[in-house]
Amino acid sequence: MIMERKHYGAIDGLRMIAAFGIVMMHVRANSTNVNAVSGFVYDTMIPSFTNFVFLFMVISAFGMCCGYYEKILNNTISMTEFYKKRFLKVLPFFAVLVLLDVVLDHSLASLYEGFADMTLMFGLLPDCGNITVIGVGWFLGLTFVFYLIFPFFCVMIETKRRAWIAFFVSILYNYIGSVYFNISRTNILYSGCFFIAGGLIYLYREQIAKISVYYMAIVSVAMIVMYYVMDENVYVCMLMSGALLMYALLRNGGLLDNRITGFFSGISMEIYLSHMVIFRVLEKIGVTAALGNGWLQYIVTVILVLVGASVFAVVMKNIIKRLSNKLITEAK
Repeated sequence: MIMERKHYGAIDGLRMIAAFGIVMMHVRANSTNVNAVSGFVYDTMIPSFTNFVFLFMVISAFGMCCGYYEKILNNTISMTEFYKKRFLKVLPFFAVLVLLDVVLDHSLASLYEGFADMTLMFGLLPDCGNITVIGVGWFLGLTFVFYLIFPFFCVMIETKRRAWIAFFVSILYNYIGSVYFNISRTNILYSGCFFIAGGLIYLYREQIAKISVYYMAIVSVAMIVMYYVMDENVYVCMLMSGALLMYALLRNGGLLDNRITGFFSGISMEIYLSHMVIFRVLEKIGVTAALGNGWLQYIVTVILVLVGASVFAVVMKNIIKRLSNKLITEAK
């Protein structure tokens, strides 16, 4: 029996926090003029926000399972329809960014990389993290590899026993891959444990619903503290990401579930993909160095990048939607 899909609104808050955190991290990493700031927050916490990509992985797997897990296993959706939706969801917006980057760079290398980006298959390359055309797009490449193997993923976690076996194997792959095969988070075998963690949470969502939200809040805070105490250990990061997702499943309303989080969640991927383009524009016109080299400059830059990326995302999504509707109408 196919269960009715439930909406977990608090996950919107997690997506927004993850997107904002990654923007903060990249602005810090690229703001060479901000050198009068120091301390735990600026030197340790903000750089650690790069690992919000792992939270995105856990959420992505959970969300995909909510939408397609039972449809895949029950053969109630065609593979053509499934992959068509995946391409149409991410390619148009990403293609615009890639074309802009290629035009600005106009080199042979950018053409090669732009071609790889436009196929959405660049996550299958040995290290898609080396691509500089929309460099942050490596996460999209990795996520699209997950989309490609999602039917297999569903079969792999069809039963809880099989899912746990796959999870432990994926953890071994993560460890062996990093110490012997020299792979990193841009590789699906390294990051697979995070996707499977999201799948496991989906399988146990009914049991999780019986846990006290206050208990999960305490566990989540404990995991965050442990994450920094243990020097941002990747496995603690996985536990922390899982705890945050489980907390979001139990939370209704509040700071994580409202119109604001819903809005930014809807454009979180677009913000992630476009924010460095906006930063470079601001950098070229001198905005990123106009207010000195302290906290004020950093905070203003982060806000301007978020606003610019959000406006760009909304405008481009509307343009793409209108063009798509026009093409569909003309085709009829």
